[in-house]
Order: sequence, then structure tokens, then C-alpha cells
Amino acid sequence: MGKPTVYIDGQVGTTGLQIRERLARRDDIELLSIADALRHDTTERARLLNTADLVFLCLPDAAAREAVTLIENPETRVIDASTAHRTAPGWVYGFPELDRGLRREAIARATRVANPGCHATGFIACVAPLVEERLLVPDATVPCFSVTGYTGGGRSMIEAYEAPARAAALSAPRLYGLSLAHKHLPEMRAQCGLDVAPLFVPVVADYPRGMATSVLLTRDLLRRRVTAADVRCVLAQYFAGEPLVTVSPEPDGGMLAGNELAGSDALVLHVNGEDDQVLVTALFDNLGKGASGAAVQSMNLMLGLGETCGLAV
Repeated sequence: MGKPTVYIDGQVGTTGLQIRERLARRDDIELLSIADALRHDTTERARLLNTADLVFLCLPDAAAREAVTLIENPETRVIDASTAHRTAPGWVYGFPELDRGLRREAIARATRVANPGCHATGFIACVAPLVEERLLVPDATVPCFSVTGYTGGGRSMIEAYEAPARAAALSAPRLYGLSLAHKHLPEMRAQCGLDVAPLFVPVVADYPRGMATSVLLTRDLLRRRVTAADVRCVLAQYFAGEPLVTVSPEPDGGMLAGNELAGSDALVLHVNGEDDQVLVTALFDNLGKGASGAAVQSMNLMLGLGETCGLAV
């Protein structure tokens, strides 16, 4: 049996380039490519979409939905990196560590997988286990802020931040999503089993890669009174044995840097606080576990390859 074939539709975008970089170093798959002149040719794209064993869609939402309609081969498996299918029926949400790892089995069997959003990844890692373990009440409005490097904004934001003569405002952290209706909210709510959307504020800062997503837990959000040590223990037990998601064993005495895991495909949870106020923070790379690394992790499972092959652990 030959090597599985993989095609990236949208290979010149930030996520597509990162996936391609991870796959180009591997000899256990065959990476299909499209000529630059044919990147917008529907006929050639459709040929590759139906030829590959597995396809990554690294496209805007509308284009991702259109790409799915071009796939007629029932054997072609799809990982969509856009927001288009993250809460769609028939699509498996690509977070293997959920359901105490049982999600891993669903991804391995799936033909359609939706890759998580970056902010959503951090929030879900902090919150979903606490809801599942009946510590956090599902009707709580969970407050969350998430700081990301500017590469999470794609090519236009990268160019703005890296321009020789750039706006002075880019030197300071900037809040966005001020309508409190960020596009990741539906998946955050759905995957955590929450009755209401979280109260979520994203922040972009002047560094390229890395993310710090923080959830604040107070007594009124929890079923019982707990300490930071209690929450840390619940999360550590939930993610025990996971190769890419771990829990820091001790409280942090100083500061947490948003770029601490830049270049890594792992995610580390930190739990801090005192009395009945607890801060849970997920540190990871917005282009790693927050995007391309997570997509390759799902690909490995779907193709029966080592789960962490090609990833920086």
C-alpha cells in the first residue's frame, strides 16, 4: 500500500503554510501541490480535492463551504481549518483530548473534521473538563480574556505589524471583538456544554506567536467551594497521559508570558489564585496547538500515523 496523499487547499495562507512546513519534512505521506497559476482554477482544485486521501481546507469560510461541495469522492477525508463547520452537523470537532480522550477515537474514524479556533482551544482546555467533571455549572457566564500574537490575524495583520513604518498604536496591546460576539463563541459554548456564551475579550499584542487564554472562576460559577489546588488536581487527572496537553504542577510565583510556548505544538495549563478565586490560563502557540499543529495532530489520527509525528512537542 502506498503512502497516503494529502492536499492543502489554500496553501499560501498563514495556516496553510504552517501545515505545509510540518508536512514537507515527512516521508510517511505524499504531499500534493497545485501550480501557482492554477490556485484559483476550480477544475484543477476539484481534481486534487478528489484525488487526495486527505484534504486540509485553509480558506475563508465561504470558500471552505464551496470546496466541500467540489468533493465527490467518498474516500476523501477533510480537515477544515476555517470557522465554517465547527458547529455543523456531521463534522467532528478536532480536539482529541476532549471526553477524556474519547474524542480521539471519533476523529480517527471521521471523514469530516473541523479544526478548533485558536482562542477556542485555550478556553475549551480550561473549561470543558470542569463542566464535564461537574465542578463548573453549565449555566454560568464564564469570563475569559485571551492574549494572542499578531500572526493570529493572518497576512494583513502580519504585514501591518512588520511594516518598516507602522502605526504607533501597534506597539500596545489592543482589545478587539468589542461587540462581545467573537466568531469563536459558538464553538466555545458548544464544546464546553455551556447554556450561555462566555463573556470573552480577545487582545492582540506586539509579538509574533504565542497565546495566553485565561478564565476567571469565582464561587458563584462553581458547584462547590474549591481552591486553585483543587482545580489543578481536576485538570491534571483529566489530561493525565496526554502528549500535547499538560498541567503545570505548581502555582506560578511570577508572571506568565504569552509567547512562552511559541514554536511548540503543545499546550500547558497553569492554575493560580487564592481563597475561592481561581485563574486558569492556557499557554500555547496560536499557530501550533491553536491552528496548524492541531490540524496535523488530527491528520495523524485519521491516517493511522503516530499522533505526534511531525509536531514540536
